[in-house]
Amino acid sequence: MATMELTQVYLEREQKRGLQAKAKANGTKVAEEVRRAVDAYLAGVSPEELTLLDEGSRKAERHLKEMSAELERINARLDEAFTQLSRSRKKSKGKRA
Repeated sequence: MATMELTQVYLEREQKRGLQAKAKANGTKVAEEVRRAVDAYLAGVSPEELTLLDEGSRKAERHLKEMSAELERINARLDEAFTQLSRSRKKSKGKRA
């Protein structure tokens, strides 16, 4: 982990509340949200671009979850089909013997 330095920053009440809400929504701390904002600022990313990136990542996460759920359903159906096929083969072998 990088070495941290304590920095005191005065924020407007609404800025602090907004950071607290964002931190709660992201499961992070206010300090982490401030560090992310500073990183974005230093990288030349505008607040608007940051918002678009955040929205895009949430959409991507939602799509990945949907795809994962669909793959789970497909795998369950395949498992069921393979089980039935295996049972069918065992029955066929039993009739031949």
